[in-house]
Amino acid sequence: MVATRDTSQRRLQISELVRQHGSVQVTALAQRFGVSMQTVRKDLRYLTERGVMARAYGGAIDSGVVGGALSEPPYEAKRTAFLDEKRRIGQRAAAMVKAGDTIAIDSGTTAIQLAEALPNIEVTVVSNDFGVLTVLTAKSNINIVMLGGELRRKNMAFYGGLAEEALGALHVDMLFLGVDGFDLERGITTHYEPEAMLNRKMVEAARMVVAISDSSKFGKVCLHRIIPVSDLNTLITDINAPEDVRQASHQLGFELLLA
Repeated sequence: MVATRDTSQRRLQISELVRQHGSVQVTALAQRFGVSMQTVRKDLRYLTERGVMARAYGGAIDSGVVGGALSEPPYEAKRTAFLDEKRRIGQRAAAMVKAGDTIAIDSGTTAIQLAEALPNIEVTVVSNDFGVLTVLTAKSNINIVMLGGELRRKNMAFYGGLAEEALGALHVDMLFLGVDGFDLERGITTHYEPEAMLNRKMVEAARMVVAISDSSKFGKVCLHRIIPVSDLNTLITDINAPEDVRQASHQLGFELLLA
């Protein structure tokens, strides 16, 4: 990319990137603007002093979030954002499932696209997502195990002790894990603490953990951590996956599938 050496213009663009993505990384910014990492650190320090952002290890995060956590967008906004990418990711994930499998599908709008793409074959699906249940009801060969709990209308999924207790007695071949935030240093994160707790139970129950995430989630950090990225077996994302994520797949040992 052409170097952006005009300081005020570059800082304005950095501010906009933080606002859009919730967080930024020094290395990525240096590459994007064609300047040194030292210059980027000066920019971040300048913007931090003016309350635009808060410094974090290796970069900065939006100062408007609580405890370093990105605020949760409305459900309808999540349903329509990056829909083509989510459809392709859902189709690629569905292609991993074969007859006889038992899979867990986490909540989320990408999870619903996976449910849409699942063929009507003899598999068992464990889920806490109302939308996933609705889609799969029409597929008569799929055995559905719906986790109990309390409905959270903000993302139309069920959480709580009942759901966690049910998972304690289950074993699944694959977990398809939705993502709110995906940061190589801070791990896979979510907005809602009971969701993080339930997701960790899902991970414990699964032989294989597959994250399904469009590339808009990379570099974002939410308040509640689920697992480190190194705990993944596979990541399915779109073709806009950044270079650092591609490199991390080799360094951390997870399979990267681009849809």
